[in-house]
Amino acid sequence: MTTWWAEHAWLPDGLATDVRIEEAGGRFTAVTPRTRPRDGDVRLPGVVLPGLANAHSHAFHRALRGRTHAGGGNFWTWREQMYAVTRHLDPDTYFELARAVYAEMALAGMTVVGEFHYLHHDVDGRPYADPNAMGHALVAAAREAGVRLTLLDTCYLAGGLTGDGHLPLDDVQQRFSDGDVEAWAARVAALEGDDTTRIGAAVHSVRAVPRDQLRPLAELARGRVVHAHVSEQPGENLATQVHYGATPTELLAEAGLLHDRFTAVHATHLTDSDVKALGAARATACFCPTTERDLADGIGPARALAEAGARLSLGSDQHAVVDPFEEARGLEMHERLASNERGRFAPDDLLDIATARGYDCLGWSDGGRLEAGALADLVAVRLDTVGTVGSKPGQVLYSASRTDVDTVVVGGRAVVEGGRHRLGDVAGLLASSLSAVRDHR
Repeated sequence: MTTWWAEHAWLPDGLATDVRIEEAGGRFTAVTPRTRPRDGDVRLPGVVLPGLANAHSHAFHRALRGRTHAGGGNFWTWREQMYAVTRHLDPDTYFELARAVYAEMALAGMTVVGEFHYLHHDVDGRPYADPNAMGHALVAAAREAGVRLTLLDTCYLAGGLTGDGHLPLDDVQQRFSDGDVEAWAARVAALEGDDTTRIGAAVHSVRAVPRDQLRPLAELARGRVVHAHVSEQPGENLATQVHYGATPTELLAEAGLLHDRFTAVHATHLTDSDVKALGAARATACFCPTTERDLADGIGPARALAEAGARLSLGSDQHAVVDPFEEARGLEMHERLASNERGRFAPDDLLDIATARGYDCLGWSDGGRLEAGALADLVAVRLDTVGTVGSKPGQVLYSASRTDVDTVVVGGRAVVEGGRHRLGDVAGLLASSLSAVRDHR
């Protein structure tokens, strides 16, 4: 059993002071405000938050940080550079890279990650001896880095979509595909979750999964959380409208995929009817503000979705930035730019989106809250740093950054203490793993 005491902690009903937190067996057993510390309590600095959720990750995209941001182009030109990285990944190099990336997330206060995983096979498209070798590498990486993982194993069948129809897979995309929905589902069925791992499902996009495969996929994925890239780019919407006469959201609804365990990632270019459909289904929309602005994707209708009944979560996607505070601020600041109004989301709402809603859309409905019975995941953010000194505890989401995280606990165990990860030199881990997967020509 472990006990902590914090001067400030953000509980489900708001910010509280002088909070004592007790844990046993990886869950909080008591959370008591307005109490004094006792002998043996671990004193946490600053303000304590529930564990922060990264609901959308592509771990290997971390290899592109600081190398693809300058010059012109758009999402599609960036994608070609991203594809080049995949040629250098195998189960060993992927494990090393993902372990370092997940450790970087832990340092930033992220305690659970949803890995949108479509890099399944060898570079020529042939399965490894273990058909789930790449997925197993990600599971092992998250375990060593000390974070929870939802492996969103992704179905990817076509090379794209134009107004004339779906394109064949190119030489890079061959390793993403199992050939058909049944083969994908059979491979996913061999994956098993555990205390720190959940196995979910994903539709890469309606560009990569043809209409006639969506309903079978929905049936085979029944009972799992399901994520999909949805309307990230206007070009996707245009191609879908021309070829199918429907929006991506309408195709997913037709297939039975819109439900309260579905997450639409990005959801940037939605129609009014798309917003209503996602809200009526109580689906989640996962926004990735730092990626969406880096790739010039646009600003999605976050406030409209929330008002329609949809839930929201946040992800770091391509990891141009790994900072949950920046993602949370980005959601609010993008809304301010689009609406010319401040305070589109209250601080309590932003924290809920960054924590409990992210956990929930990843299949961890018992996480992301500081309350008895919840998973014992927490983050302590200092209030005495250059960035946070003078901040009100209730506005720490607006002033803090990843470097202000002092302590991270997952399942009752400290993963980060004093701003240092238990693996040691995370920058060194990143440097060596990135060197192995980058094209140095």
